[in-house]
Amino acid sequence: MPTFLSKLKNISKEATFPVLIALCAVHCFNDLLQSVVSAVYPMLKDDLNLSFGQIGLITLVYQISSSVFQPVVGLAFDKRPFVGSLPMGMVFSSLGIILFAWSMSMATVLVSVFLVGLGSSTLHPEASRITSLASHGRRGFAQSIFQVGGNLGSSIGPLLVAFIVAPHGRRYIAWFLIVAAAAFISMRSICRWYSGYLAETRAHAASASPRLPRPLSTPLTIFTIGVVMILIFSKYIYMASLTNYYTFYLIDRFGISIKTSQILLFVFLAATAIGTLVGGPVGDRYGRKPVIWASILGAAPFSMAMPHCGLTLTVVMSFGAGFMLASAFPAILLYTQELLPNKLGLVSGLFFGFAFGVAGVAAAILGHFADTYSIEAVYNFCAYMPLLGLIAVFLPNLKSR
Repeated sequence: MPTFLSKLKNISKEATFPVLIALCAVHCFNDLLQSVVSAVYPMLKDDLNLSFGQIGLITLVYQISSSVFQPVVGLAFDKRPFVGSLPMGMVFSSLGIILFAWSMSMATVLVSVFLVGLGSSTLHPEASRITSLASHGRRGFAQSIFQVGGNLGSSIGPLLVAFIVAPHGRRYIAWFLIVAAAAFISMRSICRWYSGYLAETRAHAASASPRLPRPLSTPLTIFTIGVVMILIFSKYIYMASLTNYYTFYLIDRFGISIKTSQILLFVFLAATAIGTLVGGPVGDRYGRKPVIWASILGAAPFSMAMPHCGLTLTVVMSFGAGFMLASAFPAILLYTQELLPNKLGLVSGLFFGFAFGVAGVAAAILGHFADTYSIEAVYNFCAYMPLLGLIAVFLPNLKSR
């Protein structure tokens, strides 16, 4: 904790610290809007008489929209930076939220979640790249500030749904446009700073530093990215089971109300926010590989114990699993960026895109699995996914290089 507080004190003296806080706030507001989609699933299922398979299809469409376009956006803005990229993404998300509030058919639901996902695919790679540019070398700590905003938003969203939407009906989702308005306001300082940064960069283009060398050879870089993708695969399959079906699991097994299940989902998502905040500074100090290794594999005891626990211990186990898995997020992202230091936007887009894509496909498959077997069978199966964290042993230690 002293290390974290000292880093916070030092970085707060930098001129870009308000920009990092604004990026954290924007990420919070964006992911809060994204979380509304999955938080409303129990209500949506009852309103439209949907199966778990259809819930999985909705998640698949959302995740494809928010994943396929991310590498494209990252590569495009790496080549031609655009100051208005963040507001553009929020426009798509706002339109999607409006349509989602009044959707009364499967088709309109799919269109609405596609728009929300498109907004996410625009914001994530750009905001992550701007965070790295504004970090002044403290990339792990800066990414933790940025990522904790997303986790905070994801955890608050279901809680707000429980108290605002659940008692009154799905049309009350429209009240979340206030969150979108707050995001637009927060983006003003980011756009001002980024505009100045781009102007300064262009003015000094002739004397710019040469391209940074890659730490690994091309074959080893490709192999290492493959290992990272497997780790993301293991992490996000289990995260998809909790994010999309945890409320159903709690309702089915313990007979609790929708409102209570949303509150317990908040506990899990709050744990991911805390884990993200811890993972970045620890990775700066001890290296990315140890954090990746310990966090993903460290979630296994919690995930494997959860299907065999009562309600109270289930909540405890979900908190532990969420904390451990989320602490890997900034470490994995920065590790991948360090492999390709000249393609920050592309790497961020690939990372977020693949992660969201895995989550979407997993949600669809797990939905059909739950329909065929049971929701409890989903958690008995997914409990073993964090064991794939053992493959982190093959990651080269970039810190020593």
